Amino acid sequence: MYQARRPDAEKPAVRWLPFQLNPDLPEAGVPRKAYLERKFGPGHSYARVVGVGRDVGIAFAFDRITVQPNTLQAHRLMRYGATQGREDAVAEQLFHAYFLEGANLADHAVLAGVGERAGLDRTAVAAYLASEDGREDVLRADRDARQAGINGVPCFLFNRRTAVSGAQAPDTLLQAMLDASPLEAEEQ
Repeated sequence: MYQARRPDAEKPAVRWLPFQLNPDLPEAGVPRKAYLERKFGPGHSYARVVGVGRDVGIAFAFDRITVQPNTLQAHRLMRYGATQGREDAVAEQLFHAYFLEGANLADHAVLAGVGERAGLDRTAVAAYLASEDGREDVLRADRDARQAGINGVPCFLFNRRTAVSGAQAPDTLLQAMLDASPLEAEEQ
């Protein structure tokens, strides 16, 4: 849609930036049920989200999630995937593992498997996660996002000019892209 409206513009690129919803969780995560009760109260339900997912062909399995993870290691995996040209594949596999399989994204072995499914070398991923490589970069990017006023996900930042928070209709995102495009800026 964007290319049809801006045929001379460069094809948009997607970059995944680190932002942790729960940066204060222990690195191993916490029991999911206790986390949900503390955050939302007893009886929290994802029924609406499960229904919407079903309508669009996503079989959310929130009942399989037993650990609310600290996502620092998952963000490090994303960073590593980006260095290998596999960032989108890693993101897709992380979402699949967590929301459809209930995988513990704080577990290095699980993350190495996610990386392998995304086309990365499992041994290299495991070695990377066992190191401190990229840790400070991810933490710095997370702090930068917070300082920029980002406080939730999803948050879409277009050309560092326009931000849109929350789940939005495609037309809303397209308009934000158009508003942020360099061609739009030149026309104003």
